[in-house]
Amino acid sequence: MGEAGAYIVTAATYRKEHLFEGHARLKLLEDNLLGLLSERHFNVQAWAVFPNHYHVVLVAEDNVLDLRSAIRDLHSATARQLNAEDDRLGRKVWFQYWDTHLTSQQSYFARLKYVHTNAVKHGLVSVARDYPYCSARWFEEVAEPSFVRTIESFSIGRVLVPDHF
Repeated sequence: MGEAGAYIVTAATYRKEHLFEGHARLKLLEDNLLGLLSERHFNVQAWAVFPNHYHVVLVAEDNVLDLRSAIRDLHSATARQLNAEDDRLGRKVWFQYWDTHLTSQQSYFARLKYVHTNAVKHGLVSVARDYPYCSARWFEEVAEPSFVRTIESFSIGRVLVPDHF
């Protein structure tokens, strides 16, 4: 990794199990994801967490710790917490993750929209801002209205992200 720029990361639980079911566990995953990436100096642009997977779009600045190391540490910490709660020490929680370096503005904008609206895609809400474990509401509140309109105008029909959950 080591390269500055924007990335999208998608990760899935082992066997697509819904291990992060319920408010407390979704918050655990969301808080760990945002906290660890912030500690490692990644600038998170969009996120969505679900019971069996998550997506995050982030910007890596120069001289940051390696993204792969950050994801590995995130998965290790959340697996330990979940397994301790369930008294299932050693259970495999995470299957794998995929990261893609976003090299064009169009690709970056499309993935921002994709992640913001992922809960709608999965049928969990009809309006993205109503899903509490994603960045849609935050984005609408902090981004310039013209930028929000730009992102909303992007088509995501051709976005290829591992998302068969």
